[in-house]
Amino acid sequence: MQSYILRRLLLMIPTLLGITVVVFSVMAAAPGGISAQSLIEGQNLEPAAKRAMEEYYNRRYGLNQPAPVQYLLWLNNISPLGFELNQDNELVDFGFKGSDLGTSFLYGRSVSELLAERVPITVLLNLLSIPIIYLISITIGVYAATHRGKMFDTGTGITMMALWSVPTMLAGVLLIGFFASEQYWRWFPTGGLSERSAQDMPFLPHWSDWGDIAVLFALMAAGVVLFSQLSLRLARRPRVVLMAIIGAALAYWMAVSVAGGFGIGGTVLMMLTLAGVGSAIGVTDFQGLRTFLMGFTGVVVATVLAFGVMQGEFVRGFLFDRLWHLALPLLCLTYTGFAFLAKLTRSSVLENLQADYARTARAKGVGESDVLWQHVFRNSLIPLITVSASLIPSLLAGSVIVESIFSIDGMGKLAVEAVQGRDREMVLSITLISGLLTLVSYILADVLYALVDPRVSYD
Repeated sequence: MQSYILRRLLLMIPTLLGITVVVFSVMAAAPGGISAQSLIEGQNLEPAAKRAMEEYYNRRYGLNQPAPVQYLLWLNNISPLGFELNQDNELVDFGFKGSDLGTSFLYGRSVSELLAERVPITVLLNLLSIPIIYLISITIGVYAATHRGKMFDTGTGITMMALWSVPTMLAGVLLIGFFASEQYWRWFPTGGLSERSAQDMPFLPHWSDWGDIAVLFALMAAGVVLFSQLSLRLARRPRVVLMAIIGAALAYWMAVSVAGGFGIGGTVLMMLTLAGVGSAIGVTDFQGLRTFLMGFTGVVVATVLAFGVMQGEFVRGFLFDRLWHLALPLLCLTYTGFAFLAKLTRSSVLENLQADYARTARAKGVGESDVLWQHVFRNSLIPLITVSASLIPSLLAGSVIVESIFSIDGMGKLAVEAVQGRDREMVLSITLISGLLTLVSYILADVLYALVDPRVSYD
């Protein structure tokens, strides 16, 4: 295993070089290319100032050199071992030197500083979205596979396919239009990561009146306990009816809370939709999933009731403000991922449930739950590991769209701005980082293969 990982790490070097060569060649071959004239194009400068700027760019970045020389200069800058050059790109010495990603054409700042500011934001989005994707997809996929052909399997199959078919850009626009605009529900902000005033807020949310806090937590606790007990004790039919009524009531409250309302047709449609969602929760046979969903419904109902009776001033706090701003972007990043992985999990679990080793375990008297989680589920993880190797790169690509739509100053938005401004140093640095993350994720996937399946060996 160690020798295999070492070989893979060494192969990353020529692979990354090949990726950067392709990107550099595309930028150089694009109409106008990368030249001092293209960088100052459109700026209203005096002829003398224009010539001075051209000379500076040519001297600083070697833009008057042939394209292969420009690439070698950039490669020399990022390499810790290479030639030391002065301000005029003249050779001074050879040896170990500091790695420098260069200076951004567009911002006039160090690329390393800009990435240090933007990369943590994109990493935060992805670290929050990946657990959500796998938690939802594994839960839905396993339950749908064990209840093949039933209402839950059919309903989630249609829903996941519909979600996977919706483009991220369209979903982002719709979420902002419905849940962040004054016309409908102004529940979330339109963009950004936090309000300016959040920097002066305390870290945790709080109310000016301690009685309001007591009311909120008392109602939330009562909602969780009540709905959890209803999930466990009510028969199927009354449970479905109750959840349908609650869904319709929440839909009616949402409709009347919009300025001008939705009209009779829109209100009825919303009530039918949420009533159907509530019925699907109530009809679920998987007790753990049903209890969790009904308990969450109890929290929602209790929160709505609590905000209706509380009188004190509510201060969001920095933590709640950050989560409030991240809600819609995270939804945009996760829905396509768990929609695809849920279908993949279902197919993989269903295939392994019908495998010979599963039938043999049942014949020996092993319980169905043990067959599922101790034998079938572990083998079903292999396709998920395969997909996980491409999940991180796909989330980085998706963050480009999400960060642009929601005005989040992350690496995705920075990449769009760099491409639009022909910022060669920035584009190559982002390409290098994205390629490195992609290759590392492939190596991690190979390691996980060996951990999950004992038959896999790299010796």
